[in-house]
Amino acid sequence: MSSPPSTLSRRRPSGLPSAPSGLSKSVEIQEARTSKEPWLTSEERDVLVLSTVMKVVLFPAYHSTDFEVHRNWLAITHSLPISKWYFDTTSEWTLDYPPFFAYFEYLLSWPAALIDPGITTLNNLGYAAWSCVAYQRWTVIISELVMAAALLRFVRSSSDPSLQRVISASLFLHPGFIIVDHIHFQYNGFMYGILLWSILAARNGQLLKSGILFAVLLNFKHIYMYIAPAYFVYLLRAYCFNPRGSFLIQNFIKLGASVAGIFAVSLGPFLAMGQIPQLLSRLFPFTRGLNHAYWAANAWALVTAADRVLLQCKSMQLVRLTLFPTLLIGAKLRGTSLTINTSGVESTSRGLVGDTHFAILPNIEPRHTFIVTILFQLIFLAKLWRKPDYKSFVHALTLCGYCSFMFGWHVHEKAVLLILVPLSLLAADDYAHYRTFVMASLAGIVGLFPLLFTPAEWFIKVGYSAIWFAVVLPGLARRCPRPTPTWIGEIVHRLEGLYIYGFVALQLAVTAFTAVLAWKSPDPGAPPEIPLNLTTSGNLLEATTSSPLQRSSLSQMEFLPLMMTSVYCAVGITWAFLRLSWLYIKSS
Repeated sequence: MSSPPSTLSRRRPSGLPSAPSGLSKSVEIQEARTSKEPWLTSEERDVLVLSTVMKVVLFPAYHSTDFEVHRNWLAITHSLPISKWYFDTTSEWTLDYPPFFAYFEYLLSWPAALIDPGITTLNNLGYAAWSCVAYQRWTVIISELVMAAALLRFVRSSSDPSLQRVISASLFLHPGFIIVDHIHFQYNGFMYGILLWSILAARNGQLLKSGILFAVLLNFKHIYMYIAPAYFVYLLRAYCFNPRGSFLIQNFIKLGASVAGIFAVSLGPFLAMGQIPQLLSRLFPFTRGLNHAYWAANAWALVTAADRVLLQCKSMQLVRLTLFPTLLIGAKLRGTSLTINTSGVESTSRGLVGDTHFAILPNIEPRHTFIVTILFQLIFLAKLWRKPDYKSFVHALTLCGYCSFMFGWHVHEKAVLLILVPLSLLAADDYAHYRTFVMASLAGIVGLFPLLFTPAEWFIKVGYSAIWFAVVLPGLARRCPRPTPTWIGEIVHRLEGLYIYGFVALQLAVTAFTAVLAWKSPDPGAPPEIPLNLTTSGNLLEATTSSPLQRSSLSQMEFLPLMMTSVYCAVGITWAFLRLSWLYIKSS
């Protein structure tokens, strides 16, 4: 239901999102044009039907422990009073999302109990009957319609519907959502749908609505707090100040009261029960290590890999001859020998969740990651404050999410969607943005491949992603012609091309190596082990810096394919970050 027009809605204050070409006309004209459009065109129906059929076919596919996580949350919210939701420890997969997601699970639990009471039985750990699998898979498909509706609205209000239709379809059929939601199992499509509705409201100049939707999103999943600084600066500058720079106290009060009201609905019951400290302890488990089970393709993957390379040096003399002398700051030197952090030998290479210690380099602590992330974000937020329009907002939002992925603490590989979703909205701005989108998408999507490690899913993740790239990229490339490059630009372009083709070699190498490991290892599911009977630094140095093939069997190198993927993808993710940062900073 639309609100009555106000004085603020009739005039465009400074900083209000400037629409792309063609969207500068009034919202009334857009609505009139939209009303003439059919609810779904034949092409849009085809996309919806194709998507649904494909996702239903994936029902029997592999699902991760996240499937049991969400089944357990259905059981917790259905079987226990709200006062025990964030205290229950029946399963190790305790409830650790904000209250709105808990309420969402509570609503889903009622149909689940009618379909199969075993789904919502608290002690029924690991329950995965076909009725349970089908029900939970369907909830992902249905909830994802929130994103479908937002993307459809982007098309209807666009000045170039054909281009926007390509972008919207690419997001709805994104390999990231197929891998993470419809196989691995999560509800990212639903929550990114809320984010897209919020961004769409910002594009249409409905800034209060945009802020309210983002507050709702924060109370569904707290990972979105990483992009909250962009929202804060944008809404404060564009909504709470007029064209002359005067502070609009009434707008500030409306925005503050609306956001506070959302948080009151979410946190109010737990505040009344005195459970906020317990809730926060579940949402922010800082006892986890720097890296996740396998390294996200970010800056810390490169640092961790560098630590492993340095560890391979057998003597201090060899280390001194390397090209990385500055990386040895903090390492303890004793004559010509190198003191190794024994706890770092194991933790950085085995792909286990827990504290991460480096063997050579100084250890990274949470405060270090927070400082680096905030410092980088401040660069982009300063630009957003000076130029608070829609395009600047989407750039800053994308880069704030990018900073959190690049430098955050215990980053999950799935968090790359926080980059790829908003970046898709910028993909067709010009050739430079298109190329950045290609690099980030390739590295980000391939970086998700190790989530699906069973042979049956290999053709799905690789084949589907290849088809997606083959369909989406030409459609965008036709709208973003390459300008005449400088000689430096040509060199960069060729290097990027080599890197892109390198993904084929990477996938062949990882697949071959994984097959060899599966053939050689008596227990493919066991993590690689490092001998524990190493009592002296000399023995430890000899054992850990000699060739792994000399000191262990191939079955002890199961983490190597993961490391290869993470490090190679981290190079592309880092380059795309630097390129997008430069494009935003130098933009007028």
